[in-house]
Amino acid sequence: MGKNLIQQKRGKGSPRYIAPSHRWQESRYRDSITQPGRIVEFVDCDGHSAPLARIRYDDGEESLVVAVEGLRIGDAVGAQTHTEGSTMILQDIPEGTMICNIELQPGDGGKFVRAGGTCAKILTKTPEGVVVRLPSKKEKTFFPSCRATIGVVAGGGRLEKPLLKAGKTFFIMQQKNKRWPLVSGNSMNAVSHPYGGKRKAHKGRPTIAPKNAPPGRNVGKLHPRRTGWKRK
Repeated sequence: MGKNLIQQKRGKGSPRYIAPSHRWQESRYRDSITQPGRIVEFVDCDGHSAPLARIRYDDGEESLVVAVEGLRIGDAVGAQTHTEGSTMILQDIPEGTMICNIELQPGDGGKFVRAGGTCAKILTKTPEGVVVRLPSKKEKTFFPSCRATIGVVAGGGRLEKPLLKAGKTFFIMQQKNKRWPLVSGNSMNAVSHPYGGKRKAHKGRPTIAPKNAPPGRNVGKLHPRRTGWKRK
């Protein structure tokens, strides 16, 4: 009979592989950043690794943005000041400042450096744009009119606490819609995978991809120059 591939089961849309995105909160900048505001509460969201700060502005509007370290309820943010948690355009932020939640295009609400504990650094300003060093150490040039938040994203110590058991890992992966656990082919039964079987861990079949392998099959090496032990 055979069985469906994992990408086929995920694409079907069964509840097991659907992320609970209806519980996620959307965090983005509001259209205007000139209005000052104050933090009224912090929100925990399964779709974010960092806490979100709910800001209430003087004109009565509210917005959710990624919180930075050092903020407390009642702090004033959102105005054009060089303080932690303030949102400014890149051309107005001094060089060497740590920033986060950077926009890729002006007005998109923030796309880069949003994970907990991450930050970027403004290196220099050129006629082509503002050069920023991302957490991956890659340097990227942004438009000077893109907005960013001053500070380091909060929630950086979330990975220091041990999970202790597989059940916690399962629910963490489930709320992010990550496939877990990942089982190796050698550990499966012979009917579940080409490398499965209890006889031995060594694969008893060639690991060269056959020419008639269907798309998505775990077949091993693709057009290798040689296989097997390298003997002198």
